[in-house]
Amino acid sequence: MVNKHNGEKQEYDDGSIDNRTASLTEDEKFGQVKRGLKSRHVQMIAIGGTIGTSVFLSAGASVASAGPLGGLISYLIVGTMVFFIVTSLGEMAAYLPLPGAFSTFGARFVDPALGFGLGFGYAFQWIISVTIEVTSAGLILQYWWPDLQMWIPALIFIVLLVGMALLGVSVFGELEYWLSMIKVITCILFIVVGILVDVGAVGDGFIGGRNWHIEGAPIVGETAKDKTVNIFTTCIWAFFSFGGTELVGITAGESANPGKAIPKAIRHTFWRIMLFFILSVTVIGLVIPWTDENLLGSAFAEVNQAAPMAPFTIIFKMAKLPGADHAINAILLSSVLSAGQSAYYASTRTLMAMGREGKMPAIFGRVNSRGVPLYSLALVTLVACVAFVADVVGTGVVFTWLVNLTGMSALLTWLSISVVHLRFRAAYKAQGRSIKALPYIAPFFPYSCYISILLALMIAFLEGYQAVTADPFVAEDVIAVFAGAPVFFFSIIGWKLYHKTKLVPLLEVDLDSGRPTIIQGISSDSLQQLRTEEDEEKEREAQLPLWKRAGLKILRFIA
Repeated sequence: MVNKHNGEKQEYDDGSIDNRTASLTEDEKFGQVKRGLKSRHVQMIAIGGTIGTSVFLSAGASVASAGPLGGLISYLIVGTMVFFIVTSLGEMAAYLPLPGAFSTFGARFVDPALGFGLGFGYAFQWIISVTIEVTSAGLILQYWWPDLQMWIPALIFIVLLVGMALLGVSVFGELEYWLSMIKVITCILFIVVGILVDVGAVGDGFIGGRNWHIEGAPIVGETAKDKTVNIFTTCIWAFFSFGGTELVGITAGESANPGKAIPKAIRHTFWRIMLFFILSVTVIGLVIPWTDENLLGSAFAEVNQAAPMAPFTIIFKMAKLPGADHAINAILLSSVLSAGQSAYYASTRTLMAMGREGKMPAIFGRVNSRGVPLYSLALVTLVACVAFVADVVGTGVVFTWLVNLTGMSALLTWLSISVVHLRFRAAYKAQGRSIKALPYIAPFFPYSCYISILLALMIAFLEGYQAVTADPFVAEDVIAVFAGAPVFFFSIIGWKLYHKTKLVPLLEVDLDSGRPTIIQGISSDSLQQLRTEEDEEKEREAQLPLWKRAGLKILRFIA
């Protein structure tokens, strides 16, 4: 029997494909992943991967860079794009719930070289994100200890994140659920307190829309061209904020019931994040002037050498509620822990999938008895130690560089998801399959993909244009902006030249291998028990009084 493992399917000497045998062979070789994530875990992981340094630090940078209205517009642009991309990914992930969704889908539906480029670029993006979260912990702690050496919190947080990662996916899901719950409640409190500060109910008096009318506001830039460029280049900060929403595709491989959990997560998670992000950015723009020197990335910070501060902390301090600023700062630390945990999960699982598919050394695909890819975890941890250089060049500088490094990589990854989705649908149609048979159907297809691709190209072009034409010209900034692109394109070109891969013909696209794995790692009895528990829960809820049912719906919306 010949076993040709190319990352797409298991092929045998009679030309058949045996999913069950191939899966068992892979588990025997690498160890078995655990399907320990419940539907509520999947939803909160998607939220937890985004609500972190994204809103708590970089939202302030958007306002500082483009003004209150400019920052808001950039979030709306990226939010629209993310909605289309996540629904595209959700359609494919619900149909084929595989670990390392990006790399597998790219290889199957387009070209194995694209699959490698997506996997490598996405792993790079999330490995850098781990370092961002660790570095941001130092930024938050500077509120209490301005002279704190950054290697101390970096070391503490790396140890904590590694410890949590070693506990396995079930513990990860439960920890992320409750940590994300804290962040959601904090966002709601921030929005409420911010509105109270703006109308003068607390703090120093009425602010209203005053900060939208100061010099340079509402959109930073001397000409219409400058304002447009600032809005689109600020989208990189918004990308960093929304980054992690696509984790719903990665979690499919370890979800107990992906056919139900993934569509549900897609429908609810995006709107929650949009609500939190758009309202948070609006409140920040209303209450904090874009010229505030404490905002991350502020051009005025160098004047007084002000340390970057989270907008949440600034606003709670403005509210003059006793101890509120210290409490919110402590909560921000827990949010960093949560977002860092999600970054560890995404990076290690992507490396694991690539190791199993032959796109990385096989050692990265191995997992222990808890389903944890130890060697992938070790590599991510090693790169995260870059945070230790923050003491040398400055924590805020390192944070900004790292965000720029991940920005272009995330942009290219999301653009590719739209391309892959177009190919998936084309192959699905060419093979005579009914769209109605899909567990989840992405809305507005194919226009959603076209719009996403167009927006991604515009943002990439203007981001590069601003970096190259900046006065004064800063070579380090240009390198930071474009660094993600060579990682992505050179990995694709190198793989294609070495392996001589070709575009997969539509009629040869594999739309079946891996679908039976939705019950891998869970017995039929367990599946029946899962369905029974869900039915019993629905029956118990139907018997509750109306006010209790309404309360449960509100709780589920925010959590």
